[in-house]
Amino acid sequence: MPTQIRPLAPTDYLGWKPLWDGYNAFYGREGETALPDAITQNTWQGFHNPVVPMFALVAQSEGRLLGLTHYLFHVSTSRLQPVCYLQDLFTLPACRGQGIGKALIEAVYSEARRAGACRVYWQTQHHNSAGRALYDKMAEHKGFIVYSHEL
Repeated sequence: MPTQIRPLAPTDYLGWKPLWDGYNAFYGREGETALPDAITQNTWQGFHNPVVPMFALVAQSEGRLLGLTHYLFHVSTSRLQPVCYLQDLFTLPACRGQGIGKALIEAVYSEARRAGACRVYWQTQHHNSAGRALYDKMAEHKGFIVYSHEL
């Protein structure tokens, strides 16, 4: 059965949560370093609050969620139109290599066009070789290095 990309629905929590946990585990946020449940609940609620500019799409096949992407729009000092930040992308490990990640990225591209955005961008860790192999086909690596300071 083909994979369908669709917006996250309020009834998807039980399918979304394992994907969210898998995404976080990939980036080392599991066990003692796991995100507090309050962050997960706030994130989930944000997707369903029309005032919060956070959006989610899922990949589904035969009633099962196989992947997710979360994205948001913001203004930019270097553009007239808004830009889209693809914040999270995850596909179940057993489903990788089947075009799900590509389909999710393309769906974000479509949503960004529909919203009048002029650019979609994202970041990943340098050691994510499987993800980067896909990303190199989908977008241009601009060479930026990300710095972060927790407050």
